Amino acid sequence: MQKYISEARSLMALAIPVIIAQFSQTAIGVVDTIMAGGVSATDMAAVAVGTSVWLPTILFGQGLLMALTPIVAQLNGSGRRDYIAHQVRQSFWLATAISLLIMLVLYNGHLVIERMDGIDPKLADITIRYLRAMTWGVPGYLYFQVFRSQCDGLSKTKPSMVIGFIALLIHIPINYVLIHGKLGFPAMGGVGCGVAAALVYWFMFLCIKIYVGAAAPQKDINADKKFELPNWPTLKRLTELGLPIALAIFFEVTLFAVVALLVSPLGVASVAGHQIALNFSSLVFVLPLAMSVAASIRVGFKLGQNKVNEARIASYTVLLLGLLMAAITAIFTVVFRHQIALLYNDSPEVVMIATHLMLLAAIYQCSDSIQVIGSGILRGYKDTRSIFFITFTAYWIIGLPIGYILGLTDMVVARMGPAGFWIGFIIGLTASAIMMALRMRWLQKRPIDWILQRVLR
Repeated sequence: MQKYISEARSLMALAIPVIIAQFSQTAIGVVDTIMAGGVSATDMAAVAVGTSVWLPTILFGQGLLMALTPIVAQLNGSGRRDYIAHQVRQSFWLATAISLLIMLVLYNGHLVIERMDGIDPKLADITIRYLRAMTWGVPGYLYFQVFRSQCDGLSKTKPSMVIGFIALLIHIPINYVLIHGKLGFPAMGGVGCGVAAALVYWFMFLCIKIYVGAAAPQKDINADKKFELPNWPTLKRLTELGLPIALAIFFEVTLFAVVALLVSPLGVASVAGHQIALNFSSLVFVLPLAMSVAASIRVGFKLGQNKVNEARIASYTVLLLGLLMAAITAIFTVVFRHQIALLYNDSPEVVMIATHLMLLAAIYQCSDSIQVIGSGILRGYKDTRSIFFITFTAYWIIGLPIGYILGLTDMVVARMGPAGFWIGFIIGLTASAIMMALRMRWLQKRPIDWILQRVLR
């Protein structure tokens, strides 16, 4: 028992700064939604639809880079810190390539938006301009993630926390100025949210670059002090590990994003209510996501030290902590759902839809916690391909079809609208949680030599 308590302390020391950093990063989206909603329901809906396109693409890029965290943790744990700088430099090449691809996709987002059935022309126009504004923040966001992965892998999670919190504080006044046209700027409405976010992402990258260059514990790495050409074997290895993570995140996020697009013809109130519930759910999601990052770091570090049993203890400890947090947030969501919805919008119709959906969101929080923390544990074991197959099956083969049938057809019951899709979320996330737990157990029952050979290659 003492080992589990000690491990819980170590995990929380890593996770709390990550929670605050993720909260700050997610809160930027929450602030955008609330402040755009203060202009009009159309502006808020435009930010919602734009986010449905922006989020899957940028998180795909972030997922591709997430392989760096367990790699750095294992190199640090095994005493091979001199290899870290090379991995970081090559990750910048990877970030540059994926940035160009994502920017191309976002800038041409109008090809999707303009072809959506029944979408309001004003809503489409604001959404397209919002996406084009966000395009210019993509490289800053992904370069920040490279240095963040370096810091996180070295168990230095506080820098991202501080930078993220400062960025949030800066984002709010910039948002206000650009949305409402203060200090001589034109009033941009929802589009101003995109411009502000792009500026803030570059600010975050510059801050973490300064920190990494000045931090005494990382002086021996100095990945930005030397230029390297692309190293194809290293890039291939990073991509092999990162691509399944990226696709897994993409499949999870697009489950929610596609639903937002499918709901959009049902009217502005349905889109707004869905977005409020999803936005708050995303805010709560930072807790298990932070525990997932901590799990990846801790498991990777222990395996780098050849301590397979301690990696197993870390796995079960982080799952128990995540479930405890999920139970608390589920109760909070149920009790305060009406007050939460009113923070976003005071339209009775929108609030009614949002509060109903938040009840459903509370149901899936425990399974969501298990599945996302489970993916962090599997990343620590470098078992990323299984994450891809599990998420694809759970979200696209199970969750989305069920949600579509319940939400937009009369095949099983009378069409339920957004609520039908949220029941699909519950079923898909629960299936993912079960498969993640089974895969983790299978891995941990393998012979120790097999595990170490797989992880440290």
